[in-house]
Amino acid sequence: MVGSLLFQLARPALFKLPPEQAHHLSIKALKSGLMPHCPNRQDDRLQQGIAGLDFPNPLGIAAGYDKNGEVPDAILRMGFGFAEVGTVTPRPQAGNPQPRIFRLPDDSAIINRLGFNNQGHAAVLQRLSARKENGILGVNIGANKDSEDFVADYVKGIEVFASLASYFAVNISSPNTPGLRNLQAGDALKKLLDHVLEKRDQMADTAGRKVPVFLKIAPDLNDSELAEIAAVVNGSMLNGMIISNTTLDRDGLKNSSHTKEQGGLSGRPLFENSTIVLAKMRQLLNAELPIIGVGGVDSAKTAIAKLEAGANLVQVYTGLVYQGPDLPRQIVKGIAHYLDDSGLGNIDQIIGKKTDHWAGL
Repeated sequence: MVGSLLFQLARPALFKLPPEQAHHLSIKALKSGLMPHCPNRQDDRLQQGIAGLDFPNPLGIAAGYDKNGEVPDAILRMGFGFAEVGTVTPRPQAGNPQPRIFRLPDDSAIINRLGFNNQGHAAVLQRLSARKENGILGVNIGANKDSEDFVADYVKGIEVFASLASYFAVNISSPNTPGLRNLQAGDALKKLLDHVLEKRDQMADTAGRKVPVFLKIAPDLNDSELAEIAAVVNGSMLNGMIISNTTLDRDGLKNSSHTKEQGGLSGRPLFENSTIVLAKMRQLLNAELPIIGVGGVDSAKTAIAKLEAGANLVQVYTGLVYQGPDLPRQIVKGIAHYLDDSGLGNIDQIIGKKTDHWAGL
């Protein structure tokens, strides 16, 4: 609660800074230990066993915040059940010219066209190799903008991080790398998954453990495109889906000088459509395939809605920008209170309760 009050007092000053500068300050604050610590209290009702991993609670931070693997353990200490770093590409790249992040405060949203700016495999590998803690770490992998072979870039990501990643997120849905979303089409997707999963199997450890691989898709897909993706995924050994990335849609935004900026929109306006896509995919996918729901989560209520729509886990990012560093604690606590109030004994009793409702919207 104290952290939340302090953030509300500091937010006007933070929002006077350019978004990227404010983001870098938050990373520095995490490095310095200034962010609040919220140790995960053992609540067996919130634990999730997914793809061979034991998640202490269902809330994670989405890729895009810690692009270079600088603070995953500090993030976990904020109360998250898992952290996802990246997107990481084989070679460092600067991304698109600045300015490339735009706040839409009236919509609790952000538009970004960063373009996979990151320091590359080698730098991130060095940092992650130095980790001293064992919390669940996802590595989100991508392709360089000027790559002649996108698929080879993803395969390289599997090879480089297989010994360190708890799971991989294969990001083929950013709108800011030209041509990347084409990998979501049937034949192209099958080729990608075949190569990525073959490399994953080759990189199994001495105990035979294969790192789980999740596929991250866009919310801007029609029903036939979703069905095509589901058919490929159901015929593969993929371990799960992440639904969804940012959107190109601008419908319903309030008046703002930034609404026409190019890039992907995240935050509250993304919530409904991303949740509908999640529910539709839940109906199309094999029942045992887990889904991580992301898009517009900024409260316990929205996190619970993602679970009810069919998600097994939930991620946040933009919500942190507007709600502050106490948000993970509030969400995890709110889910626990929902179980209490509903007389439910386990989070599994929430998952999928309203899939049909959301899919029908």
